[in-house]
Amino acid sequence: MRIYFLSSRKAILKLNGLYAGGVDAFERHVDMDLNDGILAEITPGDNFGGLNFFIDDSLFASPPPFLDCYLLGNEALIYARTFMPADRGLNVIYQARFSGNLMTVFDLGERYLAIDGEKYNLYKLKGRGKVQANERSLAGYPVIEIISGGETNIISHTGERIFAGEGVEAYFGESLTVRESFATCARVCAESTYSYDGEKLTLLSCTAKEGAPVGEKIMHFAFFESVLHRADFEKYLSPDLIPRAGEIREYLGDFTGVSVPTESFCLAHPDMAAAGLIYPKKFNLFEVKYFFVETKDGKIDNIAPVE
Repeated sequence: MRIYFLSSRKAILKLNGLYAGGVDAFERHVDMDLNDGILAEITPGDNFGGLNFFIDDSLFASPPPFLDCYLLGNEALIYARTFMPADRGLNVIYQARFSGNLMTVFDLGERYLAIDGEKYNLYKLKGRGKVQANERSLAGYPVIEIISGGETNIISHTGERIFAGEGVEAYFGESLTVRESFATCARVCAESTYSYDGEKLTLLSCTAKEGAPVGEKIMHFAFFESVLHRADFEKYLSPDLIPRAGEIREYLGDFTGVSVPTESFCLAHPDMAAAGLIYPKKFNLFEVKYFFVETKDGKIDNIAPVE
């Protein structure tokens, strides 16, 4: 079985104690037999602790919480997502009072937001960079916006987190407007508007649009990404397929990402315009299913799974 390795931090890979190369944001692969139960070790620099796990059938049934695993038919991908610093001492990053709540952002291996008021809430944060805090008014209620790295969190006056999102810009007024840019080949951007009643947000509207044209060779990727983010994907369809546009989301299912096919898939299907659609099975276990498109006069005329 071919196993691909990715890592959120530059690291080295050892298999059964032997150096097997470096791992980072670019895919590297190793061919192995899962029946061998190989011990893998991924060790980064910068005084972060390493990860170790056995590569066998059980790994791809229930991965440990520090890994994301992707099932790619007769291949698989392992992404080393979370590394803990060797020094796990408590480090307070930000602390202030807001509406009777004590807000504390701290690092303890990972980053957290603690809110101590009438009740206690603890939230794990994704961003690890600089922390900014801004008190805002939303629909007449006080809220606080806490930005940790690239993640925006909005906390109500009662100490509840009402919104969390990465790579977004939030605008406050009688309603909340959130603008989000996605890492897609057509630069899809979405704008969502929410009402607020002092307790929870309610989505009022959401529009998405593409910000850049794409070439014919990657049009099928832009199409699947446009379906995912609910942009105007109909523009990629042929006149014969447009009447069935409303069926496409249900046909493709609840996928959460679009990926480029692996090297071996491309070698086996050299002339196929295909993309991998990512479907979650657990919070850190995903299945990738390949779909291909056929075109007519520069438009998508057929969509089908790769058998």
